[in-house]
Amino acid sequence: MSSEFTLINDYFHWDTRHPSVLMGVGDDAAILQPPEKKHLIVSSDTFIEGVHFPKGTAAHAIGHKALAVNLSDLAAMGADPAWFTLALTLPEVDDTWLHDFSSGLKELANQFSIDLVGGDTTRGSLSITITAIGFADEKQVLQRSTAVAGDSIYVTGELGAAAAGLAHLQERVQLDERTAEQCQQQLDYPIPRNAESVIIRKFASSCIDISDGFLADLQHILDASELGAVIQLQDLPIMKSLKSYDSTEIQNFALRGGDDYELLFTIPETNVDAFEQAIQQSNMMCYCVGHIDAAIHGIQSDNQQVLSATGYNHFNENTS
Repeated sequence: MSSEFTLINDYFHWDTRHPSVLMGVGDDAAILQPPEKKHLIVSSDTFIEGVHFPKGTAAHAIGHKALAVNLSDLAAMGADPAWFTLALTLPEVDDTWLHDFSSGLKELANQFSIDLVGGDTTRGSLSITITAIGFADEKQVLQRSTAVAGDSIYVTGELGAAAAGLAHLQERVQLDERTAEQCQQQLDYPIPRNAESVIIRKFASSCIDISDGFLADLQHILDASELGAVIQLQDLPIMKSLKSYDSTEIQNFALRGGDDYELLFTIPETNVDAFEQAIQQSNMMCYCVGHIDAAIHGIQSDNQQVLSATGYNHFNENTS
């Protein structure tokens, strides 16, 4: 049976990319040199089997998604990825599972130039905790609390597919084979919007990533900024192949399903034209879905329907 140190050496001792990593995996702690005049942005997420991913999820997909959700948090804050740590709890040492998991993790890490610099392994029920650290310019850090009345509300991509994929797996909906595969891909392999963040941070007043659901995460911005919002429901971006299914159910996935890991952000009126020009030049997909309004409380649709900001909640078994 592999020892802890053999396991780390075989699967998680990778070459580093950043000159800021003076000592990574292999000592009692990492030695890191942050760049001057940069803020450190830190995010941590825990993934537990049966809570954050269904039992039977492919190990490669678990590795990808565990890092992707942290990269998404860095993107939402306007930070460039730099380092991450991994705390991995395993019920047993399974070399095939570890190979696939580490491959999914490493492929995404290489794609986004983020270095694994330390962590821990132990025995127990399967769980993964990743802490990711990025660098951000002081003037381009994005927060939830800085939206302004009149801002336009944007999202970076289509909503609801991951939730539809999970519902299909749980036999709560029945999708055709091709649509089910597309939604499963969105559920297992979300694409962090760090490249888009580089553009967004130059124009946005606030930002959050969509993990708990569009409405729930928009409400976080509204609560922090003490404002309300109006949403144009017909402008919500939804995967074309899902539009042939029950519109109410699919819209609910888009509004409340979560697991999208798109960026939800606000652009001040004075920046909208320049931002629209920037996204056209970059071929970046962004959709304007509403605006911030100081005259209302909570979230309303454009036909004045009150939209309840429910979404995923770890401590409420009845949330969607």
